[in-house]
Formats: sequence, C-alpha cells, structure tokens
Amino acid sequence: VMVWLRRTTHYLFIVVVAVNSTLLTINAGDYIFYTDWAWTSFVVFSISQSTMLVVGAIYYMLFTGVPGTATYYATIMTIYTWVAKGAWFALGYPYDFVTVPVWIPSAMLLDLTYWATRRNKHAAIIIGGTLVGLSLPIFNMINLLLIRDPLEMAFKYPRPTLPPYMTPIEPQVGKFYNSPVALGSGAGAVLSVPIAALGAKLNTWTYRWMAA
Repeated sequence: VMVWLRRTTHYLFIVVVAVNSTLLTINAGDYIFYTDWAWTSFVVFSISQSTMLVVGAIYYMLFTGVPGTATYYATIMTIYTWVAKGAWFALGYPYDFVTVPVWIPSAMLLDLTYWATRRNKHAAIIIGGTLVGLSLPIFNMINLLLIRDPLEMAFKYPRPTLPPYMTPIEPQVGKFYNSPVALGSGAGAVLSVPIAALGAKLNTWTYRWMAA
C-alpha cells in the first residue's frame, strides 16, 4: 500500500508541475504568448520551450525511473493548453486565437533515448537533451504552417492592456536570421543539454531532501 501511495504521489506531483509549466508558457510576456510571438520571435520561443520541457521532463523521468514519464509530462501540458484554448474560444475569440505548442514528439524522443540506452542517465542528458532541442522547433514550425497567420490574429484582436514594448512586430526575416528553424534547433540543442543536466541534478537534490 505504501509503495502504491508513494507512486501515486509522484505522478500527482508531475501533474501539478506540468500544469504550472503550461501556465508559464501561456503567461510568458503575454497571456497568449504563443500566438503573438511564436512567429515573430520563433528562435526565442524555441529555446524557451525546449529548455522548459527538458528540465521538467527529465526530472520526473529520472524521479520515477520509468521511460514514458516525459511523454506523460508533455501530454499534461498539451491538454492543459487545449483547455485554455477552449476557454478563449468560449469567450468569443476565434479558434486560432491560441495555438497549442507541440511538446509531445520531442518528449517521446527523450523517453526513447532513456529506454534505448537501458535507463542511462548520462545518455538521456546528452542525447535526449540534444534531440529535444533539435526537434521541437521543427515540430512547432510545421504546426504554425498548418494554421492561419498568428500575426493576423495578433493585430486583429489587440489587447488594450499590452504595453507598447510587447506589441507584435512584423518579422524582419532577412535582416535578423535566415532560418528560424535552423537557428532555433541549433541553439536549442546546445542549451537543452546543460538544462537537462540541471533537471537531473534537481532530481538528486530531491532524493537527498527526502532522505534527510
């Protein structure tokens, strides 16, 4: 019974933190951050989402020791964001007003790395972290190409509370970067590895705290 209770507590803990991670996504700079900024600042978005996903996913994957936990974590984030999307839709905003980021495939790659390397923590950090950083911008760009232009939504439905420095701007693709996916993937792959290591270290600290 105690083992069952402990495992249940672990998974409930994952739900709580995954929901909070999703809130960070929705509220980062603007409460519809993804719709406003994923296109104009795609590189910044890619880096922030890759690192946010990997730190939580690897923490709980190593905490439970079960391959699949990272995907579970990303699934909760996705469901919660769809709930937020539905809430805005119910208020009368268009269906494309909030676009749900694609976290699940990248989390699956992290799980597969952990499973394929026979639960090797260091392989999960290095290989899994790199795969998350590389893949997330690709999946999210595909997602953006399948919906109406987020900038159109941003300009058509402006928020009166939005400060001037947060106003969406037209992307200057040729002047700033030539390939947002390549730059986002490259930077994400580099930064996701140390952030994954941080998640693994937080897991160690958690065990020490529990044992104290």
